[in-house]
Amino acid sequence: MSGRLIVLGATGSIGRAVVGQALADGRDVVAVARDARRLAQLEREHGRHAGIVTLAAAIASDDDAARLAARIQSLPGAPPLGMVAAIRGQAGRGRLLDARADFLQRRLDEDLLPHLFAARHLMPLLARQPDAGYVLVGGPGAEQPWAGYGHHSIGAAALRMLARVLHDEARALPLRVRMLSVDSPARTALNARHACERWPDAGAIARQALYLLDGGGCAQPLIRFPIGAAMAATPLPSAFPASKENPTP
Repeated sequence: MSGRLIVLGATGSIGRAVVGQALADGRDVVAVARDARRLAQLEREHGRHAGIVTLAAAIASDDDAARLAARIQSLPGAPPLGMVAAIRGQAGRGRLLDARADFLQRRLDEDLLPHLFAARHLMPLLARQPDAGYVLVGGPGAEQPWAGYGHHSIGAAALRMLARVLHDEARALPLRVRMLSVDSPARTALNARHACERWPDAGAIARQALYLLDGGGCAQPLIRFPIGAAMAATPLPSAFPASKENPTP
């Protein structure tokens, strides 16, 4: 794939792995995340690589997403030809039955709606280029309740349906939209000491996301990452604390 790649949630564990793999593959990257400090660390990590542009931006509303689309469109250089959305809200553990009434709504506001806002304003931008792709990366708990994180399970299941709807509606643009569903936390350099042995490596997830972005695999809207199938560790920098955008409980 030529042209720029947009990575949303670029400072989370999956997003960072996608950025690193994309740069290693010779792709240009627009790395988007909420925290400017963490983005600056990401830029330093890659030695101010000429192929990376960082944008600090929240995607908490339609207005936020519209402003982000305008900023990306105004960047000099090649137009974006693909996007990987690895957006996550802040992790929080607890029983749903014990939480305040607005607890689940806040989780959906952070885990689900930013994907909708981003899709609404960035999909038309990507669709201006031929053969463009859009890959959402889903988090754990979508198939079975995740003990202590039931609210995230509900959000992850809703995100799967959103991905199916986007896949269907994107045919009119046209644009390839698919979800890489990873129903497990990811293994990273930060959590390696306590990670379960069947947790997939973040680098392997990143490579699969880029493979789908390039049109690989089947054309189905939902592609399940085979948990336990890609265990070879990819060295990842350990400069960052756990990310709010891609928590690894």
